Amino acid sequence: QVQLVESGGGLVQLGGSLRISCAASGIIYSIHTMAWYRQTPGKERELIARITGDDDTNYADSVKGRFTISRDSAKKTVSLQMDSLKPEDTAVYYCNADIQKNIYAPRLNYWGKGTLVTVSS
Repeated sequence: QVQLVESGGGLVQLGGSLRISCAASGIIYSIHTMAWYRQTPGKERELIARITGDDDTNYADSVKGRFTISRDSAKKTVSLQMDSLKPEDTAVYYCNADIQKNIYAPRLNYWGKGTLVTVSS
């Protein structure tokens, strides 16, 4: 059973920084694209940062220049460094990854359960 588990969420003040991480576990042959999404009540989940297996990254305009996504393929983790945080960054942040369980298996998409980030003004 493949699992993605986020950690590092919490309360931070306006302009502060926070780093959240996600660890994949289970039977895993290869992890391809990993990403972070966020969601606030009443809104759709939005993609904010993505990193490919070749470490190519892209970001939503709303976080570009403030957030940095990185991965450690050996440790099967992906992190999101969030700087210059704003109250509108308050959301539940979800980890997402495309994972192969073995060389013959298709890539399947997995989600973590989310971690809450709250930015106070």
